[in-house]
Amino acid sequence: MSGNKARLHAVSAVIDYKPISEPLNFAETPTQELFASNVFSTTVMRDRLPKPVYKSLLATIENGKPLDMSTADVVATAMKDWAIEKGATHYAHVFYPLTGATAEKHDSFLTPNGGGSAIAEFSGELLIQGEPDGSSFPTGGIRPTFEARGYTAWDVTSPAYILENPNGTTLCIPTAFVSWTGEALDKKTPLLRSMKALNKQAQRILELFGDADGSMVVPTAGAEQEYFLIDRHFALARPDLVAAGRTLFGAKPPKGQEFDDHYFGAIPERVLACMLECEWELYKLGVPVKTRHNEVAPGQYEVAPVYENANVAADHQQLMMIMLKRVAEKYGLTCYLHEKPFAGVNGSGKHLNFSFGSASLGNLLEPGDNPHDNARFLVFTAAVIRAVDKYAKLLRATIAFAGNDHRLGANEAPPAIISIFLGDQLTDVFEQIKAGGATSSKDKGVLEVGVDTLPSLPKHSGDRNRTSPFAFTGNKFEFRAVGSSQSIAGPLVALNTIIAESLDVIATRLENAEGSFEEAVQAVLQEIMEEHGRIIFNGDGYSEEWHKEAAARGLPNLKTAVDALPELGSPEAIALFEKYNVLSEREVLSRMEVKLEQYVMAINVEAALTAEIAQTMIYPAAVRYQSELAAAAVNLKAAGLRPNNTVLQRVTDMADCLEESVAELEDAMDHTDGDLLAEATHLRDAVVPAMNQVRSYADELEGIVADDLWPLPTYQEMLFIK
Repeated sequence: MSGNKARLHAVSAVIDYKPISEPLNFAETPTQELFASNVFSTTVMRDRLPKPVYKSLLATIENGKPLDMSTADVVATAMKDWAIEKGATHYAHVFYPLTGATAEKHDSFLTPNGGGSAIAEFSGELLIQGEPDGSSFPTGGIRPTFEARGYTAWDVTSPAYILENPNGTTLCIPTAFVSWTGEALDKKTPLLRSMKALNKQAQRILELFGDADGSMVVPTAGAEQEYFLIDRHFALARPDLVAAGRTLFGAKPPKGQEFDDHYFGAIPERVLACMLECEWELYKLGVPVKTRHNEVAPGQYEVAPVYENANVAADHQQLMMIMLKRVAEKYGLTCYLHEKPFAGVNGSGKHLNFSFGSASLGNLLEPGDNPHDNARFLVFTAAVIRAVDKYAKLLRATIAFAGNDHRLGANEAPPAIISIFLGDQLTDVFEQIKAGGATSSKDKGVLEVGVDTLPSLPKHSGDRNRTSPFAFTGNKFEFRAVGSSQSIAGPLVALNTIIAESLDVIATRLENAEGSFEEAVQAVLQEIMEEHGRIIFNGDGYSEEWHKEAAARGLPNLKTAVDALPELGSPEAIALFEKYNVLSEREVLSRMEVKLEQYVMAINVEAALTAEIAQTMIYPAAVRYQSELAAAAVNLKAAGLRPNNTVLQRVTDMADCLEESVAELEDAMDHTDGDLLAEATHLRDAVVPAMNQVRSYADELEGIVADDLWPLPTYQEMLFIK
C-alpha cells in the first residue's frame, strides 16, 4: 500500500480499530423507561413537589403565567435532592451566548459548615440566578470589559437535566443570559420574547374565529441534523479539519457520490454503534430523536427528532450537537457539523421543521381533508406567505455566515433566493382565492403500485421539493436553508416575529372590517395573494431559469453572507423587532456586529491555514517529487536515454504557481479596516478568491505528486475507508 508514513499509520489504525468501550445492554432497560430518565420533568415535579407548587410551575410552563418566585426554594430543594440521588456533585447554569455554542458554569452543591465538614445546599436564589462574566462572550459592544457583569436566569419552561460523565454527574439548568442592563446577550431570551409575541397575535385571530380558549399558541420545531463522521486518525492528520472544521485542500476522488449508493444504504457497523449510543444518551435527556440514516455524501449521516416546543427544541438541538461530538470520540471518530467539510460532495444542513398550535386546538397549520373550506388554516398559512415574502431578506440574514456560503446555492442545498413551495393542492387553493374564491381542493388520490401483493398507497396532497428553501410538507413548513452547525434559535426568532407581525396586520384588518366575517377573510386572503403570491414557487430552485424568473418577480438574491448580514441592521428589521419587544435597536445591531465579526474571524483563520499548509506541507512535497524526477532524468540521460520531462515540467509549473498564489494570498491578507462590513467585503472579494486559487494548484499537484510523498489524508481515504 502506498502513502507516506502518517497516512499509512492512519489507514492501519482504521483497519485495526477496536471498540473503546463495552457494548451497551439495550435489553436491560426498555427505551420507554430510559426516555427522560435524567430529566427533571413535569412527572418528576408532580411526584416531588407540593401540589400548590407543582400547579404554579405547570401554569408557567403550559400557560405562560408569571413565575411565582416564592416557590423557588421548594423547587431548588427538590431538584437538588433528585440530582444528588443520581450522583450529582455540581450544578451548572447552561446558557447559549452569541457564539452559537453552549456555555456552562459549574458550582458545587457542597458548602463548608464551619465545623470541618460540609453540607449540600442549593437555594432558590442559586436556582434562579447565576453570574457569569458578561464581557468574555461576543456582545457586539453591549458589554465592554470594564462593564462585565452578566446574569443567568432560570428558564422554567425548559426542564433541568442530569449530564453524565464517567466520574460523576452534573445537574444542568437551562437559563437565559442577560447583561447587568437587562439586554439579551444570548439566543434564548429573544426566542422566548418572540414566542410571546406570536402567541399574543395568534390569540387575536383565534378570538375572531371563536376559538380562543386561553390555551397558549406555541411554535414547534424539529431540526433534522446532518453531519459527517471521519476516523479520528485521518482528522488529526489534517490541520485544516482540526482548526477550521473543513478541508481547505483535497482533490476530487475517482469515486464520489455519483452512484447514489450511500444514501439510505446499510449503515456501517461502527457508525451504527456510535449512532445507537448517541441515541441512548439523548433518550435519557428527553431528546425525541426519531430517525437515523445515511445521507447522500459518503461519510455523511442524519439524525432527526420529532418536533416539540420551539424553546425546548432549540435547547435539545444544542445537546444533540454536543452528544454527537462526544460519543463519536468513543468510537475513534470525529463528528463534523460544518456546512461543507469536503468540496465536491454534498454539504450538511439542518432542515428546520416549523409549525405552531395549542394544546386544545392542535396544529394550526393542519389543512385537513378540504383545505379550501378550512378558513382558519388558510388565514394562518397566508400569514406565513406574507411574512416570508415581506421579510425574505431578514430571513436570509438569519442563516448567513461563512460556512453556509459554501453550501447555499450548490446542487444539494436551496438557493440563496428565498421562496415558498406549497405543493399542487395548496397552490391551486390559493390561486382560486386570488381569482375570487376557493371552491374545491384537488383530490390527494391513491397510488397504484401495479403489484397485487403490495397495498395501494394514499398520496400526499403534493410532491416534495428538495430545491425549495421554505417548503410546506403536509402540516408544517421546512426551512431547509439553515446551516448544520448553527443554533436554530436565530431562525426561530425571525420566523416567530415576522409571522406575529403578519397576524397583527391580518387581525387588525378583520377586526375593523365591515360586512360579514367570511367576506372580510376572503378579501384579506385575496389581497395577500395579489401582493405576496410572487414568493410561491413549486419548480426547480437549482435552475438558471428560476434565477431569472426570481429577478423578474423582484425577489432578492443575497448570494453571500456579506450581502445578507447588513439586513439584520436595516431600519425595517429594527422597527419589526422593537415593535414586538423581541430585540431593542441596540440588541439587533449587536447581533449584526457579532455575525460580521465571526465571518471575518472565520475567513482569517482559513486564510492563515491555507497559506501555512500550502507552504509547510504541500510545497515541500512537490519540491521533493520535483527533485526525484530531476534526479531520474539526469540518470536516464547519463545512461544514454532520453528522459520524458512532461511530468517534471508539470510539477515545476504547478509548484511555481502554488508559491506565487500563496504570496498573492498573503498580500490580500495584509489588510485591515476599522469597519467590520468593509473588512468582511474585502475578505469575500479578495481573500476568498485567493484561497481558492491556492487550492486549485494544490489539488492539481495532489493528482501528480507521488503518493508516498503526499502529506495529507486524501478524500478517497477519509470518505471511504471505514
